[in-house]
Amino acid sequence: MTFNTLRTFMLLAALTALFIGVGYLIGGPGGAAIAFFIAAAMNVFAWWNSDKMVLRMHGAREITPDERDLNLRRYAQDTIALADRAGMPRPRVYVIDTPQPNAFATGRDPNNAAVAATTGLLSRLTREEVAGVMAHELAHVKNRDTLTMTVTATLAGAIGFLANFALFFGGNRGPGGLIGAIALAIFAPMAAGLVQMAISRSREYEADRVGAEIAGNPMSLAAALEKIERGARATLNPAAERNPATAHMFIINPLNGQGADNLFSTHPSTANRIARLRQMAGAGRYPGGPWGEEGPWSRGPGGQDTTGGSAGHGGPWG
Repeated sequence: MTFNTLRTFMLLAALTALFIGVGYLIGGPGGAAIAFFIAAAMNVFAWWNSDKMVLRMHGAREITPDERDLNLRRYAQDTIALADRAGMPRPRVYVIDTPQPNAFATGRDPNNAAVAATTGLLSRLTREEVAGVMAHELAHVKNRDTLTMTVTATLAGAIGFLANFALFFGGNRGPGGLIGAIALAIFAPMAAGLVQMAISRSREYEADRVGAEIAGNPMSLAAALEKIERGARATLNPAAERNPATAHMFIINPLNGQGADNLFSTHPSTANRIARLRQMAGAGRYPGGPWGEEGPWSRGPGGQDTTGGSAGHGGPWG
């Protein structure tokens, strides 16, 4: 067991303990027992339905082989090519109709995984940058992060619900009970957020490293992160704002549009991530992506674009 895996296990155990502790504060030993069984049931439910839940929350649509949009079909084909290059099972590929550039991966294991990119990401990034982002998401799948991240989102959301439940019924126990309920409603979600943050930050750095190896070009992911960071800061993602417990699943925090209630950063500094990727590129160990040294926007004889896309600064969907 690696240190990263052990730390993740300990953090998930802490999140489960926090859930049970909230149950105890609400209903004593009986409340703790009920919370334990609820947590166990939620974990089992998340194991089998994590991908469906998160994809439905964000209105994701699967791209099938008979997709009529040529550019979306190419995006899916490129993602599948990256999975093949990494020697991993082919995930289901989705698109989310929102202008904020972002992406995430979900699923209980590599054999039952899904990756999704937003239309905002596809319209702002070059095809090679999109490949870098999807390689990052495939790295999460390969590292088996997706189940951990989804279970974390489920438990964190449930802790917030229980805390609000305690606040609603706190007034029935007099002034002391009301004060305790208010404190619980404030600090329990904050503690859950800290656990989410700790899990996500370590995972993001590792996914950047493995994703750069899959794509064969750390700089394509570095350039993509710069564009996504700018876009996420300026563009609202309504589905993410409605489901803040899933924020840590995205490649860049999606709650930066108009989300004033985002108290904790679930991601490491984008500048630090880019710096690490540039160090990796400087090591000179990367032969180029699966499309060759020029990347997927390479041109054929006479300078003709062989992919049907644009070699400019925007994506083929822009």
